[in-house]
Order: sequence, then C-alpha cells, then structure tokens
Amino acid sequence: MDKWLRFEHAGKPGFGKLQGDTITVYQGDMFNNPGATSQTLALSAVRLLTPTQPTKMIAIWNNFHALAAKLNAAIPKEPLYLIKTSNSFLAGGEIIRSPKSFDGKVVYEGELGIVIGKTCKAVSEAEAPDHIFGYTCINDVTAADIINRDPAFQQWSRSKSFDTFGVFGPVIAAGLDPAKLTVKTVLNGQERQNYPVSDMIFPPARLVSLISQDMTLYPGDVICCGTSVGVGSMKPGSTIEVTIEGIGTLANRFE
Repeated sequence: MDKWLRFEHAGKPGFGKLQGDTITVYQGDMFNNPGATSQTLALSAVRLLTPTQPTKMIAIWNNFHALAAKLNAAIPKEPLYLIKTSNSFLAGGEIIRSPKSFDGKVVYEGELGIVIGKTCKAVSEAEAPDHIFGYTCINDVTAADIINRDPAFQQWSRSKSFDTFGVFGPVIAAGLDPAKLTVKTVLNGQERQNYPVSDMIFPPARLVSLISQDMTLYPGDVICCGTSVGVGSMKPGSTIEVTIEGIGTLANRFE
C-alpha cells in the first residue's frame, strides 16, 4: 500500500510517498508515472498540504443505510450530491474557522473520500476501480442551520462551502479495499462516530460510475462518500479527528 501526500518545505510545494515518518520526494505528476528522487524528508520537517488539488469536491448525501433508517429517509435510487467549492479546501493540522457571516450550529461529518486518478467519463462500475487512485479522510464541515433557513430554497452549497469547510487528508492511500474500512470520528477525545464503510448504499465503484455519467471527473477530484450516524456540532476551541485505518488521522481545531 502506498501513501501519497503533498507538503510545503522551505517555502516550496512538493509531493511524495510516506513510509513511517519519512517522505520520499517524487517529481512529475502524482497521477501519471511520477518519478522518485534521491531526496528524503522527515515528516516533522514539512507542513502538510491537502493531498491533492481537486477541480471539484463532490459530497454525497444519504448514502448509509443506518443513517437513512435513523432519519426515516427513503433509500435513494441514485446518488444525491452537491459540490463543495475550492475555497473551502483545508489540510489536516489547519484551523477550521467559524464564518463571520453565520453564528449558528457548525457540525462535523467524518467520511471516506475517493480520489480520482485518471480522467473518468461515463465509465461502467466494472471500469471504475481503474479510475480510482486511492482514498483519504474527509471532514465535511457544514453550517447546518443555513440549509433550510429560507423555505423557498435549500442552501446546501452555501452551508458546506464556507472557507475551511472542505477538510481532507492527511494522505491518499492506494491499494485499500474500501469495504473493509471503518470511519471513526473523535471530538475532544470522545468518540462520536464509528461506522463501517460496507454499510454504504452506493459503494465507491458505483458512485464513480454513476457520477461519471453526469460529469467528467479529473485526476485529483474528490468524492466525499457521505456520513453515517453520530454527526454533531462543534464549539470554538474543539479538536476534531477523523481516523480511517490504513489512511491515518485527519486532525483539526475549530475556532
């Protein structure tokens, strides 16, 4: 299994593979035959960036049987999704900021993220795995009170696209079987979410296939697979951690 990351070192961005606490620096295009260099860096010597720079982040709603049952929501016949805008993207270790234009409830949502590895348009479910580069951790932060504030229009994009609300990382793990993964979310040291990815209504390959019928997916694009039970609000000063074994822990403060 390979773990890929992006970093800043000596004021310059770079990328490479992580083994233990050592980064082997690569050059070229992460998604198209990158080449290893002779340079290595200690993980402690760099500042982590988001592990990719997506053209878009697609966030799925109502994709777990357990949450659908809790909400008494119908099982969707097709993926239900929105776009999180690029201004929201945030790396692990950075601070999630409470919006100045909103003083309501802000919630965490721990999720698995799919990272696309090659251009993907109208692919079948059987073809989809060849277009998946790997997986990452997601915190799909949401200003929940905004969604239904105006009865004439549900504000999903606004609620999820404030600056710093699209948190993902710390790495992209390639070679994982997503059906065997578990998502755990810990708020201020207390576990709030612990759910199996296998409970998904639309598993990763099916998501990629179905979304690719609607829009072209490009290398580095991220699909947030949706969350399950245990979503809750964060108060300023909170620490939120999303852990998926094999990928790592995405940890941030909320201020």
